[in-house]
Amino acid sequence: MESKPRIASILKANCLDFSITGLPTFNLSELDLITDLEFQLPTNIRLGHLAEKIVSELIKSSSNYKVLYENIQIIDGKKTIGEIDFIIEELKTKALIHMELAYKFYLFDPTISSEPINNWIGPNRNDSLNEKLDKLKRKQFPLLYHSGTKSKFNTIEIDEVSQYLCLLASLFIPYEYKASFSPIYKKAIKGYYLDFDTFTSFDNTEKKYYIPSKKEWGMDPSENNSWTDFDGIKEQITTSIKEKQAPLCWQKYKNSYLTFFIIWW
Repeated sequence: MESKPRIASILKANCLDFSITGLPTFNLSELDLITDLEFQLPTNIRLGHLAEKIVSELIKSSSNYKVLYENIQIIDGKKTIGEIDFIIEELKTKALIHMELAYKFYLFDPTISSEPINNWIGPNRNDSLNEKLDKLKRKQFPLLYHSGTKSKFNTIEIDEVSQYLCLLASLFIPYEYKASFSPIYKKAIKGYYLDFDTFTSFDNTEKKYYIPSKKEWGMDPSENNSWTDFDGIKEQITTSIKEKQAPLCWQKYKNSYLTFFIIWW
């Protein structure tokens, strides 16, 4: 996996703001960075940790922020009760920020509720935007004020730390779904989802496909050089569907690219 396209994908990812999350927003656009930034990426970690590593390197590479602490485990007795992603400092003002990061992919299921916030679910229906926000508000952010935290951050005054969320989200809507979304959702929509039969019916010999690994999710498909025809991915998709795993698929057709999930549900 090339590091530059992976780094670029994180920088370009849409950050859901206060109007959706109800939490103050830290947007990566606030970082003063040189262009064409590149650094080595680890290869043996999961997507969420990879995103954390990239954001950590971005902050460290910026000229206006620095990382004071990262991935700090909070322990109560002998039990780890959680982890604080970042404590960063804005260099000019010396402002201290506790920033939690999330890099998420959600699909919109309009059958769940009349309230859009309730309808964004994980590709395999085992998590949701609402659950994530609830956990952040109820568990993650209060960790800063836990009795076991102060000893971890002995160089700063916890009462002077502000809390911000950087929720980078890629959203997908049902194929041919016509309802409108508010602008903050709209700009985060990266594609659609459909079932395997519908996907199969749209195939033609000019279309090429690639099933990205999870660590490639969110990258620009135009950066990909490895493509195959429908027969080349059919077995892989069929296996995923049987295992109740919704694969992400990239499609190349002439000079255009699409990103979509193929769902099992």
